[in-house]
Amino acid sequence: MTAYRKIKKITRGIRTQDGAGVKLVRVVGYNDTGDYDPFLMLDAFDSENPEDYTKGFPWHPHRGIETITYLIEGEIEHGDSLGNKGVIGGGDAQWMTAGSGIIHQEMPQAAPRMLGAQLWLNLPAADKMADPQYGDIKKADIPVIAEDGVRVHVISGSYKGRDGAFQGRYIPATYLDVEVAAGAGWVLEGRPGDTLFVYLVSGSAAFEPGGRLVADHQAVLFEPGDALYVEAGAGDLRSLLLTAPPLDEPVAWGGPIVMNTRDELNQAFRELDEGSFIRVGEARE
Repeated sequence: MTAYRKIKKITRGIRTQDGAGVKLVRVVGYNDTGDYDPFLMLDAFDSENPEDYTKGFPWHPHRGIETITYLIEGEIEHGDSLGNKGVIGGGDAQWMTAGSGIIHQEMPQAAPRMLGAQLWLNLPAADKMADPQYGDIKKADIPVIAEDGVRVHVISGSYKGRDGAFQGRYIPATYLDVEVAAGAGWVLEGRPGDTLFVYLVSGSAAFEPGGRLVADHQAVLFEPGDALYVEAGAGDLRSLLLTAPPLDEPVAWGGPIVMNTRDELNQAFRELDEGSFIRVGEARE
């Protein structure tokens, strides 16, 4: 008999502002690192008011993590200290490896709706100081697998033998955008010990046959198990699913920088002050 994953924790998140005044919901954050390892943070945004987000995230540093931005609707212009520039549109994603250090900006543009999420994925201690890299993921390159009442967008990792548009360089993270029609069910098999959570973008879902419904705009973290069971409620369900093996390493987190020790964190901030933070390319003034 299949051992379906049980709910371990439901995280509602808090409404907050970040960057130059972007309104968002911090669904997973600083106090959740132990449970969600190797996932550090998930910021969700959903607004039809450009005043909520167009002030954006001006130039800021990162070290020791990867940031993954995925848009269902909207548009974000970006640039970084490697010289990359571009636009993330609806259905696109950006997978940025900060590694040893990068400075970038993300500036959402006015749109009928801004809907998506940014995920922070931790880097293993051995790879914290890897060279920064940029991954551009276009909607056209993201496979969509249609099943009975289900559509699975495979952003990274693989699903039923189909590789996603991107493969994690340091952590084999699977990132799926899953649409389930009202009343339909879906089962995902995977490695029992990997961390797995789902963020409900819209609709509601039960995670065991006949189970209670969990409402949208919440993250659901699961216990180990052979498979995940999902059943949409009375309306169509859309959710983001993340799974990866945990690192089980210490976390020292200060603002946009995540290292393993306080000494490493202090060194990063000293280098920012001294102008030696960027080790590849040139920093933006």
